[in-house]
Amino acid sequence: MEGPEITAVEAVLDNGRFGTRTVRFETGRLAQQAQGAVAAYLDEETMLLSATSAGKHPREGFDFFPLTVDVEERSYAAGKIPGSFFRREGRPSTEAILVCRLIDRPLRPSFVSGLRNEVQIVVTVLSIAPGEFYDALAINAASLSTQISGLPFSGPIAGVRLALIPGHGEHADQWVAFPKAEQLEDAVFDLIVAGRVLPDGDVAIMMVEAEATEGSWNLIKGGATKPSEEIVAQGLEAAKPFIKELVAAQNVVANTAAKEIQPYPVFPAYADETYDFVAGRAYDKLVPIYQIADKVERQNSDDELKDAVKAELVAAVEAGELPET
Repeated sequence: MEGPEITAVEAVLDNGRFGTRTVRFETGRLAQQAQGAVAAYLDEETMLLSATSAGKHPREGFDFFPLTVDVEERSYAAGKIPGSFFRREGRPSTEAILVCRLIDRPLRPSFVSGLRNEVQIVVTVLSIAPGEFYDALAINAASLSTQISGLPFSGPIAGVRLALIPGHGEHADQWVAFPKAEQLEDAVFDLIVAGRVLPDGDVAIMMVEAEATEGSWNLIKGGATKPSEEIVAQGLEAAKPFIKELVAAQNVVANTAAKEIQPYPVFPAYADETYDFVAGRAYDKLVPIYQIADKVERQNSDDELKDAVKAELVAAVEAGELPET
């Protein structure tokens, strides 16, 4: 707590022999006209501002949730000022577009189903240190700004980037949280994981983005650990303690600064009795279908089951047993 209106908390992530990374969340200082605004810092050198706003009324004629995620990169964040002919900031970079998608994927299903109010999440990169990645930090900032905005959102959601750095001598392989670019050059695998903490304390993984690094081939030829399904599974498990720490930090801010959840009208795609009708006729039959190894045979069986259930559903609606919506 800093002052009567400014709330801040830190999460210190231990990377063992690679030191620590400090993630700091702060609200109450910037973008106070937004429904929720959070500044997120990584080691006090990289700073993002996430602001969440929502429309007062549902959008008419929309049969989907109108969520917009925007990442604004600015040259001044890296200490540069555009000059010469191009003096204005241009269109979003490829990296900014990919970060928008990384934020959207875990956050979109966390809103209440059937919400039709337009929601905008704008993340602005205010400062970035050389060799830093801001994508995972942006997921945390967007989650917390939405969590405190008063929207029907089941967060917090935390994101972490991990790099598998091979061991040398007495040191074993290690997953490093929020690695820098120079550390990524020495890694054989890189992944971004987002998730939430369940009531029982376990972590539910909501999104995974993984890839081998540019130097992984040469590292593997030199004797480094080769990425496999087992290694990826170990990476997901290694991400969970970091996700728990980041979620706990977000909860500290949310418990102090979150607005009361406002009543928003929802427009479900189908009634509960319609779902129960379909689930009762399809669920048990889908289990063996999705265990069919042959792709064509599996798809044909799936289509046959869908056609059969649809026919029963249409008959039940026409008979007045189920609502039309």
